[in-house]
Amino acid sequence: MTTIHYREIVCNGYQDAEIVDERLCFDLTHFAQACGQSPEWVLQLLEYDILAARPEDRIHQFFGEDVTRARRAYRLQRDFEASFSAVAMMMDLIDEVQQLRKQVRHIHH
Repeated sequence: MTTIHYREIVCNGYQDAEIVDERLCFDLTHFAQACGQSPEWVLQLLEYDILAARPEDRIHQFFGEDVTRARRAYRLQRDFEASFSAVAMMMDLIDEVQQLRKQVRHIHH
């Protein structure tokens, strides 16, 4: 049995959970359970590059940080009734905005 350490975050009425120990490693079945989804759904995340590509010998190896990303993908899919390709595009845009914000913070400090 896998123990998942996480923290719940509530900000402006929005509730989220983050994995605390990102070094945890999951197989496909346990990862799907941690995400509250089916293994088939998780494989779709890989197919649409929503989760980072993995070497062929570790294709079904997932980490704590992947749980946070997969849960965000699920919320986008649910809230906007979005396809996997739309979710992939939204996740790319979110990643880009976060990267730009980090750059701006770095410039101002």
